[in-house]
Amino acid sequence: MTELLKISLPDGSVREVPQGSTPADIAAAIGPGLAKAAIAARVDGELRDLARPFEGDAQLALVTARDEADALELARHDYAHVLAEAVQALFPGTQITFGPATDDGFYYDVKAPESREPFGMDDLPTIEEEMRRIIRADKPLTREMWSRQQLIDKWEAEGETFKAEWAKELPEGEELTVYWSGPPRQENSWLDMCRGPHLPSTGKLDPDAFKLMRVAGAYWRGDQNNAQLTRIYGTGWLNKKQLQAHLTRLEEAAKRDHRKLGREMDLFHLQEEAHGSVFWHPKGYRIWRELESYMRRKMDGGGYREIKTPQLMDVRQWTQSGHWGKYAQNMFAVPDIVPDVDEESGVASPKVADDAAWMAIKPMNCPAHVMVFKQGITSYRDLPIRLGEMGCCHRNEPHGALHGLMRVRQFTQDDAHIFCTEAQVVGEVQAFIALADSVYRDFGFTYDIKLALRPEKRFGSEADWDKAEQELRDALTANGLEWEELPGEGAFYAPKLEWHLTDAIGRTWQVGTIQSDRVLPERLDAHYIGEDGEKHRPVMLHRAIFGSYERFIGILIEHFAGKLPTWLAPVQAVVATIVSDADPYADDMANQLRAAGIRVETDTRNEKINYKVREHSLAKVPHLLVVGKREAEEGTVAVRTLGAEHQKVMPLAEAIAMLKAEGTPPDIA
Repeated sequence: MTELLKISLPDGSVREVPQGSTPADIAAAIGPGLAKAAIAARVDGELRDLARPFEGDAQLALVTARDEADALELARHDYAHVLAEAVQALFPGTQITFGPATDDGFYYDVKAPESREPFGMDDLPTIEEEMRRIIRADKPLTREMWSRQQLIDKWEAEGETFKAEWAKELPEGEELTVYWSGPPRQENSWLDMCRGPHLPSTGKLDPDAFKLMRVAGAYWRGDQNNAQLTRIYGTGWLNKKQLQAHLTRLEEAAKRDHRKLGREMDLFHLQEEAHGSVFWHPKGYRIWRELESYMRRKMDGGGYREIKTPQLMDVRQWTQSGHWGKYAQNMFAVPDIVPDVDEESGVASPKVADDAAWMAIKPMNCPAHVMVFKQGITSYRDLPIRLGEMGCCHRNEPHGALHGLMRVRQFTQDDAHIFCTEAQVVGEVQAFIALADSVYRDFGFTYDIKLALRPEKRFGSEADWDKAEQELRDALTANGLEWEELPGEGAFYAPKLEWHLTDAIGRTWQVGTIQSDRVLPERLDAHYIGEDGEKHRPVMLHRAIFGSYERFIGILIEHFAGKLPTWLAPVQAVVATIVSDADPYADDMANQLRAAGIRVETDTRNEKINYKVREHSLAKVPHLLVVGKREAEEGTVAVRTLGAEHQKVMPLAEAIAMLKAEGTPPDIA
């Protein structure tokens, strides 16, 4: 008799099935409803095709559309393959490369036939219709194993030079996974090389739940020396309702784009002469200053002492810390330049000194803070020492990665490092968790916390990593919090907690972190004198709440759609006159408001009040204080609050009190 396989199900039951059985067979045996709903399977935790036979006894969990994370990943993967099939069906001679799923959709890189221009936006509606035809055809997706040579022969015969090149670099004798769209080896069936898994058929996709969004240039293997391809981007979902919700979010996000609002509100600009660095205008820098003052109060209250450290340090210092070996490609480094003066003309030109030391602009503040800690002798009685810095850093981000305030080359962190004993770590992390919570709640954010664990390439012993990871878990548990763990995503020197904020339209932003580090104190020889009179290494906690001022301001602009809380708004009120007779009253009002600490401007231009209302609404001024002859005579003001339907008329003293209350930062109120 053939030996039966034992397949364990999530409910604890075990089914015995013949060899060659598949997850689809078990779904059918359980019931027709499950057989119809199942789209994939997790076999011993690995996501697989429903039709892939079991190789032995296994744990099985059937995947349906209710398992949204898995279902979305599968659907987006399949949308990408349907896209490639559609392009080749419409435009014979198109070469395909690869196309993965993304966070909200998919893309595929293709090379148009030599007979036509690269694909553009005008091609997308036609490609979408062909994709829908393929989906409605409900073509089976069938997995096969091919030899490396089989694939090379096929790709070369069909002129698929990119696929052939990829296959040739794989080890000889290796079997590769391919998938047929349609019955294998039939005339209208389509083949691609892919690890899978896939849905059982194209019909499992919703033809109304995807949309092709845009095209962009790309290079084969990301190398600009290689052939240029066209990358076609799409968004894909499980149903039409999800797609529409996503498109609505995109429309809302476009309205909230901090770059657009930054121009309209006159906050900042960027230009080519300083790629990745921000030119802050007075109004934008006022937001910065308010945030900086707020954070200083928080850090002062938390027992931090503020320091300032150099921008340039010898590369040897970065080599000792380990950053030069791990991070040099993202650092700006310069040799020590000396002036070479021509004695006759007196003109000076730069010259690299013969014994020049290479200097690096700091990409982070950590090594410099260790240097401050190491000055003098530190006793265990002095710990914990909390050193904070509004530290300006530079990182050599690629031009293509730069994005407004969200991804820059020059940025300032609300950075701090806590030097403490082993016994103090959990308590210090707990205190930071509470501090971060108070900050994010002041801005109206909710958040999730994630624990990023040891990466494959790292410094430090396994014992130290075990200890550091567990300390972070213990602090979270002590604060009664839940968290998600991210294997392999820690820094090369430490695990870290990450705060992922959720904004007003449901997007998430990774902002604050705290890292528990035993590596840098060792590499930079930081120590304190313990109770036993001997030298001991401190634990170094790296922490930030805003992350960077630039990015946090960008997030705030988009979260509030430019309508910042009154305490943070660069201009909190504008006094606008209806008639010139009210100008003296407007000036007097403004002086009283300024005396109360309110940031106010006057608008006494000879323009209609509706024009003024529109202009200041576009600038997102929280309150417009409208005055005419009547208000001047009665000592009142008509208050138009941004976003409100109706204005309120009130005595000037009441308006001042209201604005003063709204303009008080939440940590002071």
